[in-house]
Amino acid sequence: MSDRSYHVLFLCTGNSARSILAEAILNQKARGRFKAFSAGSFPTGRVNPLALDLLRRMELPTERLRSKAWDEFAAAGAPPLDFVITVCDNAAGEVCPVWPGQPVIAHWGVADPAAVQGSELERTQAFREAFRVLERRIELFTSLPLRTLDSLALAHQVREIGSR
Repeated sequence: MSDRSYHVLFLCTGNSARSILAEAILNQKARGRFKAFSAGSFPTGRVNPLALDLLRRMELPTERLRSKAWDEFAAAGAPPLDFVITVCDNAAGEVCPVWPGQPVIAHWGVADPAAVQGSELERTQAFREAFRVLERRIELFTSLPLRTLDSLALAHQVREIGSR
């Protein structure tokens, strides 16, 4: 892999919380090396308000975030993908579109904060925990020496991040 910008697609079923958080975090930490996107197999059509509130509190841009279908990234004219990372167990088990360009595919399962029932504080804490897990994994991902790893080693390293 060269000194170009790498395209990363984060997938989840609803594309309303975890994948949105990952997209925002990576785009903030990218330093021009990465361009992150997110999508869902069955998008809700709206970003979870608690995800947006958390991102604003963390001073991350939210203007361009939207819930969208993964078909958008398998269609002609879509950005070529270097990495496709599922962040929910449902999306990891679904039959995905064929991604042009043979991207590295990995699974980084994260508990669904949108599924948490309880007080506003409990739900907010669930979003903070998902953010923390994703931020740590993205920090590990962005520190990988992409130019020096062969494709098999790179795929292994990216998949390993999901267990941390």
